[in-house]
Amino acid sequence: MADLTKQIFCKNNGKTLQVPVGSTLEEIYNLTGLELKYGPVSAHVNNKVEGMHMRVYRQKEIEFLDVSSSSGHRTYTRTLFFILCKAVHELYPSATVAIDIPVSNGYYVDISLGRPITTDDVSRIRGRMQEIVTAALPVHHRETTTEEAIQMFTELGEQSKVKLLKSTGRLYTTYYDIDGYKDYYYGSLLTNTSQIYLFELEKYYDGLLLRLPSRERPDELGELIRQDKMFGIFKEHHQWQSILGLRTVGDLNGAIDRGYSSTLIQVSEALQEKKIAKIADEIAQRKGIRLVLIAGPSSSGKTTTCKRLSIQLLTNGIKPIGISLDDYFIDREKTPLDEKGDYDFEHLHALNLPLLNEQLTALFRGDEVELPRYDFQTGKSVKSGKSLRLHDDEVLVVEGIHALNPELTSQIPNEQIFRVYASALTTILLDNHNYIPTTDNRLLRRIIRDHKYRGVSARETIRRWPSVRAGENRWIFPFQENADAMFNTAMLFELAVIKSQAEPLLEQVPENCPEYAEAYRLRKFLHYIRPIPETQIPPTSLLREFLGGSSFEY
Repeated sequence: MADLTKQIFCKNNGKTLQVPVGSTLEEIYNLTGLELKYGPVSAHVNNKVEGMHMRVYRQKEIEFLDVSSSSGHRTYTRTLFFILCKAVHELYPSATVAIDIPVSNGYYVDISLGRPITTDDVSRIRGRMQEIVTAALPVHHRETTTEEAIQMFTELGEQSKVKLLKSTGRLYTTYYDIDGYKDYYYGSLLTNTSQIYLFELEKYYDGLLLRLPSRERPDELGELIRQDKMFGIFKEHHQWQSILGLRTVGDLNGAIDRGYSSTLIQVSEALQEKKIAKIADEIAQRKGIRLVLIAGPSSSGKTTTCKRLSIQLLTNGIKPIGISLDDYFIDREKTPLDEKGDYDFEHLHALNLPLLNEQLTALFRGDEVELPRYDFQTGKSVKSGKSLRLHDDEVLVVEGIHALNPELTSQIPNEQIFRVYASALTTILLDNHNYIPTTDNRLLRRIIRDHKYRGVSARETIRRWPSVRAGENRWIFPFQENADAMFNTAMLFELAVIKSQAEPLLEQVPENCPEYAEAYRLRKFLHYIRPIPETQIPPTSLLREFLGGSSFEY
């Protein structure tokens, strides 16, 4: 007689249990005795993220996840998107919804009603969402042929999904259903609308802001922060999308199939160069600027941005002089420690701020200074023997993660400083309801760069990424709005180019390690995107900083 149970190992409590064959993850969780306060919302099953709908037919290792995990938070967020889209569909059947950009610790929602959205509209949508949550409706996970899914979404008027599904080449497609309303999401969802315990919806500019629980404090909404300059970049990005005719991956795949990839690259690169030139022009027009500070998170492309901006400054008759903040590190034994007791080299006070401000003040006064040099082998600050005097037609150009922090240059008058924030701020959508996080852009860039230039595996880069992100949240993102100019380093065609180098590295991450879940997730969404040969991008492209082949020296 066939065995009607399977052995499951639960990593949360270290227990092994027998469960009936075909049990869902939700049923298995109920057998574990676990009590996750903010979950479970999804699970790692043999180091792959799966929804709680999944049925188990073989022996598995399972770790249940709550909202405080990155995977669990994505599951919660997608389900909230689904409920929002259902509410809008019911109240305004002809409206279109696009989940567009993370901003102000939430997501901006672009909603087209054929007229300006009002606070009354927002109140109605929020109320209907709460009714759907309170009704405790099951979220069904369905599978059908891709051909039938295309027909279904065609009838629903969801053209962005139709374009995406037509370009996948898959025989079968999964989708979700809440009380007859169907939608497609490329990751897991909750199993019931009642699992949404906290959200808020507000009017935001000409659209909506969907607010979510904080990952760090899941019983609170993320803090509402005004990000007007960030939103300005978002509007600029929409203009670039209109110029190129690209909004979603389905649009991109279609353009590649029609042989337009070279034109896409040329126009995208030209738009970026035009933006950099505009920033340089603004610096030139502001009399008295002596210091240009460029900040950005990991793998944002700030080094290439710095080099291209320097060229554009030269065209304005301004000579850029670069100095490195790394040379202002204090002696290693004086470096602040992190919560684990390790040296925290990303801490602002790992830099000798008094010396930096003293030398900047002297330079702007016309004095000559001897720059320091940091000896990374000994961990000591030493004299470099290199002197510098700043002339009237010269400006200092400095890049670093702390460049927007006012404490870095606290003794320098603001009118002498121009601050630039460079990062992958917004990119293409998978479809109107599936946003691709720009942190994924940066992580893929870093995986490629770490492998190519530092001999670091994709597994190790993924392992370190949460720590990198924590440092960014502390030292970079709170100061974004201090920038005089923002520069979006993400390219609309970018994922199609980096795909070919990223996928083989992700495939090397072993299935038996925790980092496999993230590697598998990244591979899964890259699979949707048609490749573009990197030979088509120019040697001055920002992407060359990561892919290699740049005409700049790094």
